[in-house]
Amino acid sequence: MMRTGSGWIRRGALRGAGLLLLGLAPAKAAPESVATALVVSVDVSQSVDESRFRLQMEGIAEALEDPSVIGAITGNPGGILFAMVTWADRANLAVGWRRIANRVDAAATAALVRATPRQAGEFTCLGQMFRTVTDAVLPTLPIPAERVVVDVSGDGIDNCTDADSLAEAHAALLATGATVNGLPILVPGENDVVGAGAYRAPGYGLLPTPLPQERTSLEQWYRAHVIGGPGAFLLAAAGYGDFSRALRRKFVIEISALGR
Repeated sequence: MMRTGSGWIRRGALRGAGLLLLGLAPAKAAPESVATALVVSVDVSQSVDESRFRLQMEGIAEALEDPSVIGAITGNPGGILFAMVTWADRANLAVGWRRIANRVDAAATAALVRATPRQAGEFTCLGQMFRTVTDAVLPTLPIPAERVVVDVSGDGIDNCTDADSLAEAHAALLATGATVNGLPILVPGENDVVGAGAYRAPGYGLLPTPLPQERTSLEQWYRAHVIGGPGAFLLAAAGYGDFSRALRRKFVIEISALGR
């Protein structure tokens, strides 16, 4: 009887110890890598007034909160990494790397995007942005990513980098293995054609342009000088009012690694 009782006590103690161990077990560790690291790189040069800037910030925030985008994010184990760069005369890391794994994370990141102050700057220094992303943003990835996507949006061509320097900066970014996608913002009557005679930074007019001297479309320029890398694509916005729609579609494609 005593032995039976002792046996019961021992079993109860073991059971209690097991429950205690279960209670103390560490939470499931976050994945040590993600499928996608996404850098959203936004033109905030002189042509982007306060209204246009806010349309871009709201468009990015709305895209992060969109159910289809959240579905794409949660379809990746561990979610994604997200960062936002704003650029004009120089590039600035406006929102540092954040992991987005669920709706709450997405909402918190969207709030940071909406709160981003407008950056001063006159020129469209795309080459400088490429260098900043290569040298200062991608090296700070907190965990490895299977693919890195740099999503570049803007309404004009580079007007402060000579042709060779722009090509070198672009090649250096692609050499990291990143994919650079383009979202040109087409404003009828304003940037229907770009190229010869484009507004340039002081001294730039004495240097070769990153374009042939003929006039061309902003989409053609983005294809030649912005996009590149595995699976790169371009998706244009029909004006700033269309930015949010275009970006939502682009995010789903980029995060899901879908073909077009």
